[in-house]
Amino acid sequence: MELRPTMALFGEAEKGQFRKAYVLRELPQLVDTLGNPPEESQGIHFAVQALLYRRELIYFRVEEEGFSEDDYLFGFKQLESVKKLHALCMPKVGSIEILEASRPICEKHKSLLLMSQKDLYDYLTAR
Repeated sequence: MELRPTMALFGEAEKGQFRKAYVLRELPQLVDTLGNPPEESQGIHFAVQALLYRRELIYFRVEEEGFSEDDYLFGFKQLESVKKLHALCMPKVGSIEILEASRPICEKHKSLLLMSQKDLYDYLTAR
């Protein structure tokens, strides 16, 4: 089995359990496990891109992208046991609390934090 770069992603989804890490490697797996993207959601769209670029994906379904702080914090705890994480993607997160809580994970793995321009702007102007 080939080793793929691993990416963790937090996003909304049509189906699946909250607070569960779904390890996904192929697009059909994504559709079967999480279904279609809810309106205004970006998580599934980023997941499709990651899988098309042949990344191993750890997907955490959150109740509301950017706002379900407890869902994010729970997922961060689960990511502590991951051996290597290349990127952490949290679409629609501009919350200082959530972003600061993700810092130790990114530092531990020396991983990238992926966010949109709008999310970065929200973060920078919230201070």
